[in-house]
Amino acid sequence: MTDAKFQKVSPSDQPLYGPRKLLLCGFSAEAQPKFNGLLEAIGLSDIPKTWVTHEQAGARVGELAGLADGTGAGQSSSLPRAVIMAGITQNELHRLMGGCRQAKMKPALWATLTPTSETWPLQDLLKELAAERQAMQNHKK
Repeated sequence: MTDAKFQKVSPSDQPLYGPRKLLLCGFSAEAQPKFNGLLEAIGLSDIPKTWVTHEQAGARVGELAGLADGTGAGQSSSLPRAVIMAGITQNELHRLMGGCRQAKMKPALWATLTPTSETWPLQDLLKELAAERQAMQNHKK
């Protein structure tokens, strides 16, 4: 996992790596319709979604990205809150992140699917994202 590096995403219509999908971790069954409503409000309701459960934490991220749209809907997840994006455009990524900030959504870990991360178990990616967030917060102090 040492070859993973933070890369800034510039606004463009260039799609990100992978199949068009949002992997959503740590959402309760009650929060899922609210997130769907946010996606509708910002014009992104057509993006396929997988609601990842705790039982899937050991699955490889690429495997989860290949699951059918709506997988896990209605099931609460005790995983850390995370949004992992694949195949959407860079402009859509910025619209999604901005919409979540404006809606004051519970803070989430954010990632994009990469050729490296798709081979990782989800639990390892979530640990890495949490460590990166902590390092950035410590750097700001």
